[in-house]
Amino acid sequence: MAHDQPLEARDDVRRAVLPTVFNIFRDWQLSGEQQMTLLGLSNEKTLYNWKRAPGNARLTRDLLERASYILGIYRALQILLPEPALADRWLRSPNDNPFFGG
Repeated sequence: MAHDQPLEARDDVRRAVLPTVFNIFRDWQLSGEQQMTLLGLSNEKTLYNWKRAPGNARLTRDLLERASYILGIYRALQILLPEPALADRWLRSPNDNPFFGG
């Protein structure tokens, strides 16, 4: 099955996946452009349509895979950095490790 083909997702998954991802994006304070990149979107209108009516989004294998990575990263940060504000800020914090050019 191609990654861009719609999937027959359970109704509870269809209703929950994008609102949950958008809540994470809000916590991480991501820009619209950053959100589009993480969701693999090239059209800003699609992003805002999904935010307005997430149940109407076409859930493809690619979108569900991206959502699962976002959820996994969010959960891992919550485990590693149990203070929610610190976990959410971590993504935007500069990395001063020399290995990463800091």
